Amino acid sequence: MIERKFGAATRDAYGKALVELGKENPDVIVLDADLSKSTRTDAFGKVYPERFIDIGIQEANLVGIATGLASCGKIPFISSFACFLMCKGFEQLRVGVAFSELNVKVVTSHGGISVGEDGASQQSVEDFALALALPHFSVIVPSDEFSAKALIKKAASHKGPVYIRTGRSKAPLVYKEAGVFEIGKGVALREGKDVTLVAAGLMTFEALEAAEILKQKGLSASVVDIHTLKPLDQTLLLNEAKKTGAFVVAEEHLVFGGLGSVVSQFVSQHFPIPVEFVGIRDTYAESGKPEELFEKYGLTSKDIVHAAEKVISRKQRI
Repeated sequence: MIERKFGAATRDAYGKALVELGKENPDVIVLDADLSKSTRTDAFGKVYPERFIDIGIQEANLVGIATGLASCGKIPFISSFACFLMCKGFEQLRVGVAFSELNVKVVTSHGGISVGEDGASQQSVEDFALALALPHFSVIVPSDEFSAKALIKKAASHKGPVYIRTGRSKAPLVYKEAGVFEIGKGVALREGKDVTLVAAGLMTFEALEAAEILKQKGLSASVVDIHTLKPLDQTLLLNEAKKTGAFVVAEEHLVFGGLGSVVSQFVSQHFPIPVEFVGIRDTYAESGKPEELFEKYGLTSKDIVHAAEKVISRKQRI
């Protein structure tokens, strides 16, 4: 087994990245909806109070103000919990940001069920699907503090709307240090020949751990971190499909409408192979500790191993 060494939460990396961006670019403006201590935008507000706006609990208005700022050439970063901002602000994101292709950066916290004890009202399990449905949006889900900080900085220089999910809980380290990350380019973390484990967010470490378990069983697994769900790294996925001939897609999201959907749509069009899915089934989760919830709702490395063995068996029958 690989060592599970925890780094900072990806929301903490977001707060640090914002402060650095504020120093580098005076056009960066940060807005929050009364949750700045939880989203970590308060760090920016303390250093650059003249460029920080906390508008209170009004997510739709949060998006509306951001569209005005983006129309004037500013780079607004807007934040709240994923379930609040994406659900309550969706109409404004659709018409004000996506339709107009404005340069708004939507960075949410408390994505997935790793929120833990806060329960279903604050556990966003549908945010990927909502963000992916918005034309012109790039959709990003960092796996640890290093990838989060790097990708947030990339988002600032990227022209166009971006959605980034960050998390509340401390994230196991996938990367040893800040590397080169590009929007739309996944990262091949491990080479294998029997199956490819396609993961995003916290599930990336689970996939790496699953690959070690599979190795002990005599099976060789590739692991790729698809931190950008849109635009999808089609070259990497096509190469993996041709090499291993089987995918397991793992995500901390409903199995409907997220990473699994976009990956399976791509391979079905370009190189059909069997695909299995590790994610949250047709349900909301309950309150509990993150590790307990991952166990109950099938988001552990053991669940990925089971899916890998199943998809390899399907491949062999074809």
